Amino acid sequence: MEPFVFYPNLAGVHLTLSTHPMEKLQNYINGELVPPHSNEYFENIEPAIGKPYSLIPDSDESDVLEATKAAKAAFPIWSKMSVDQRSEILLRIAELIGENLDELAAAESRDNGKPLKLAKTVDIPRAQANFHFYGTGILHFASESHSMGNLAINYTLRQPIGVAGCISPWNLPLYLFSWKIAPALASGNTVVAKPSEITPYTSYLLSKICIEAGLPKGVLNIVHGLGPKAGAAIIEHPDIPMISFTGGTATGEWIARTAAPKFKKLSLELGGKNPNLIFADCDFDEMMKTTLRSSFSNQGQICLCGSRIMIERSIYDRFKTEFVERVKALKVGDPSNPDTNLGAVVSKPHMEKVLSYVELAKEEGGTVLCGGNRAIIGGKFSDGYFLEPTVIEGLSYDCRTNQEEIFGPVVTIMPFDTEEEALAIANSTKYGLASTIWTSDLKRAHRVARDLHTGIAWINCWLLRDLRTPFGGVKESGVGREGGFEAFQFFTEPKNVCIRY
Repeated sequence: MEPFVFYPNLAGVHLTLSTHPMEKLQNYINGELVPPHSNEYFENIEPAIGKPYSLIPDSDESDVLEATKAAKAAFPIWSKMSVDQRSEILLRIAELIGENLDELAAAESRDNGKPLKLAKTVDIPRAQANFHFYGTGILHFASESHSMGNLAINYTLRQPIGVAGCISPWNLPLYLFSWKIAPALASGNTVVAKPSEITPYTSYLLSKICIEAGLPKGVLNIVHGLGPKAGAAIIEHPDIPMISFTGGTATGEWIARTAAPKFKKLSLELGGKNPNLIFADCDFDEMMKTTLRSSFSNQGQICLCGSRIMIERSIYDRFKTEFVERVKALKVGDPSNPDTNLGAVVSKPHMEKVLSYVELAKEEGGTVLCGGNRAIIGGKFSDGYFLEPTVIEGLSYDCRTNQEEIFGPVVTIMPFDTEEEALAIANSTKYGLASTIWTSDLKRAHRVARDLHTGIAWINCWLLRDLRTPFGGVKESGVGREGGFEAFQFFTEPKNVCIRY
């Protein structure tokens, strides 16, 4: 993922998206919505318009200190609360997210630039599912016992650790924010969280939901702000013993270097350059439909998107012709229009970065088959950050365009002749997050999935997620696993208790 870089009582009330152009968002600390200590804010830009519409707290170390103090004070009470009680509160949060689906989806679309229909059918329902899943999952999280015959019995306690630092990215704002904080809270930890400064609005709205749900004061604290100030303060705070981070690999390296001497527990979900392997015996129509999604969903700003498409040579020309035709037919425009396929990318700097990779691809000998330009929508969207979906061919597998994460609506296509060649190309990058395999050959499917250096391998599908399964990558795509009981294990420490008979 690209997003996070350090170098730079409401009872019964439904959430409403403010129409005030410069609404001030607030931090959520010790159960209350509060301004930053500095009383300074910076602009929150609406990507589809290219203009600011709200103000984000410019929080710093003092705000993190206050949040951590509140979280530390709340930990003894929250951690000793019964799992039934914690479950009830998390399920209430899930319920309120569902009740406010339309308002939250509108906020997510406006804040991120993504199509409203995507936020309404994927982002917000998944955030609700995260709270529901972990709110019920904690009721079934069990430990082990080991008998030593007639000598002794050992059992394992899984105990919450303390204050968890959770830092989430801009591409799936509430979806990935809840993915971290829900298991942390369910496990009995308290949390100091920082959403992306680029897309903070739904996390701000979640603060209000938590107040309405009756979450005890200090259990969840949300600090808005920039990476070098608020983010770094969370990573470095001595009373935050565990960090869950999703973002860029460079930032992940900084976090690892900073946290390791402090012996902090780390979960790092980082970048990806995911391969999509298409064999000639695939279900062509199903593959084509899904490949469009896996290439350009959320403007290609999903860490799981398949940006390197490899096609068996015998069907390469057919694939190229039909794929380019379908890509050209995708509609880029107003995120609120139900017919829109691609909205705006998240920011002007990110748009410029993506376009720079298109120019790099040309320099490396690639041919742009379609797209490659800023999309001019017109009207109130004239200054919006829209990009044409882009397909490039003719590049070597080891060029920068095929090795570096672009994180936008840009894919490359290349032919292969053998299974061995496809695997070699797929495994050639420093990343290893996800992969997709299209084939009707069951043996090949299992064989290729086994030999791909990725944490996830989808066969004849994409983004089909069971929340019980482990999520994460290998190589420079991250450290650790999230999802299911893996998340509970990360947010707890095992303790062996031995009783002699």
